Amino acid sequence: MIHAAAQPTLDELIGGVRAGHRATLARAITLVESRKPAHRARAEELLQALLPFTGNAMRVGITGVPGVGKSTAIDTLGALLIQKGRRVAVLAVDPSSSRTGGSILGDKTRMARLSVDERAFVRPSPAAGTLGGVAARTRETLLLCEAAGYDVVLVETVGVGQSETAVADMTDTFLVLMLPGAGDELQGLKKGILELADIVAVNKADGDGLTRARAAAAEYRAALQVLGAREPHWSTPVLACSGLTGDGLDILWEQVRLHQERSRQAGAFAARRRSQQIGWMWALLDERIRERIRTDAALRDEVPAISAEVAAGRLAPGLGAARIAARLGLEPT
Repeated sequence: MIHAAAQPTLDELIGGVRAGHRATLARAITLVESRKPAHRARAEELLQALLPFTGNAMRVGITGVPGVGKSTAIDTLGALLIQKGRRVAVLAVDPSSSRTGGSILGDKTRMARLSVDERAFVRPSPAAGTLGGVAARTRETLLLCEAAGYDVVLVETVGVGQSETAVADMTDTFLVLMLPGAGDELQGLKKGILELADIVAVNKADGDGLTRARAAAAEYRAALQVLGAREPHWSTPVLACSGLTGDGLDILWEQVRLHQERSRQAGAFAARRRSQQIGWMWALLDERIRERIRTDAALRDEVPAISAEVAAGRLAPGLGAARIAARLGLEPT
């Protein structure tokens, strides 16, 4: 047993994660989220040891505009999957509040059923830092969840900024939730979100919203036909569902399963995973460079001065970047 006050050994972390202990998994994730150099080295050892036990989960990204009902839909979908014998992990990619540094999503009570179910694990992203850093930690958390035996990992994004692309780049199937009333939403919809979508689902297809949801689904189908197929082996389906009642979620999950099956048959699944692995490596390298800039004493003094010169228009941004790169040893001085 690992006592609450004791620092678990690496072997204890590996054993606890492999045994599916949620408390140990949470401690392992805290370790990989740490910025301390000693913790980072230990986290890398942990991830390397667990790597052979990863890669077997269905990785599904889920996004949608605020108010679309992501949390309710994920909670209901997760409960449905648990009934089918699955173990479900939910991760949230959440760029922190620029004003407070706190988590925008944070509160696990939004997923009342999953947060108390032993067969589920809900984890918000770390607070503070750039989206790239958050996404890198989420990728590592995803691997830990897979090593712990979770065979479905749902990665939620707030649906703003670049978080959709980050989630699409770490999952096998990308689901976009939409609101009924497509006419209004299509006006402000970013074309890029639909281009990323493997599946589109109009949520809140219940009660008075059912007719509007079906009409919205028809409009989204028309919009997707104009965009054309994203992959040669798959045409993005548009469904109507209710995260509140669960109606349509069985059909939605069947589409997720079918997408991954066809991707495997076409060879795209393995190619996507390989590309993601390389992308993760470069994201971590980028983070290390940024960390070096933040922590190196000489750079700490010099970067603000260079930034001030660029802001004042006295130094071209390219030359400013070159000076910082030279201090890092990436360019000749």
